[in-house]
Amino acid sequence: MANTEAWDRVARREQSSEGPPTDTVLYGTALATEREFRLLGDVRGKRVLDLGCGTGQAAIALARQGAAVIAVDASADQIEVARERAARAEVRIEWHRSDLADLAFLRADSVDIAFSAYAVGEIDDLSRLFRQVHRVLRHHGPFVFSHEHPLALATAVDAPAPGTVPAAPQPAVGIVVRRSLFDPSPIPVERGGEEITLYPRTIADELTTLHRAGFRIDVLLEPATAGDDRALLPTSVIWRARKEGA
Repeated sequence: MANTEAWDRVARREQSSEGPPTDTVLYGTALATEREFRLLGDVRGKRVLDLGCGTGQAAIALARQGAAVIAVDASADQIEVARERAARAEVRIEWHRSDLADLAFLRADSVDIAFSAYAVGEIDDLSRLFRQVHRVLRHHGPFVFSHEHPLALATAVDAPAPGTVPAAPQPAVGIVVRRSLFDPSPIPVERGGEEITLYPRTIADELTTLHRAGFRIDVLLEPATAGDDRALLPTSVIWRARKEGA
């Protein structure tokens, strides 16, 4: 609930802005896009589920490419901004205000592709989310999603203060561990000027949860911020998991 209220406030501040470009799907701030990653494939004529649609960037981009988009978000204000942007873009999208792990409004085996950009990290019960996505996807349908890399949540960039001279030669940028990688407790982060709670997991834990829900992982990417030559660790994780089993 706290996250939803925070995103409502972010949406109200962004209501008068044009928002990010919608010529391609974005996987996160300052990351390469679908144009480079090519994980979704041709979406023309496909039913695509956008989980955590926010103010509609990916949903509009997908609809412009010919997909039948079902967009879901828990924030009413985010969806309202998304509706307005979709109307300006002259695309039709099916909007649902709902918890991302509550997809009862969708029939089983009714979705060709599921997508989520930087929303999965806010879900406490990840197993329930994956089971719900598995239920609504068609056989071998892909679930493509991105979120914060656990290493990025466990560390911080440490740069020398301006004007200081270290006693011994040191790298210009270093990494400071601020919490255990294996600590599952919630962590607050800043998003759009608001505090958002994330639920960190190791890659191994998430992979196990996907397998138990009936998914097979065929792509796992760990990109850093695009164009940052100083990046020492990945900032994001991007998964493509395909539905297996019944």
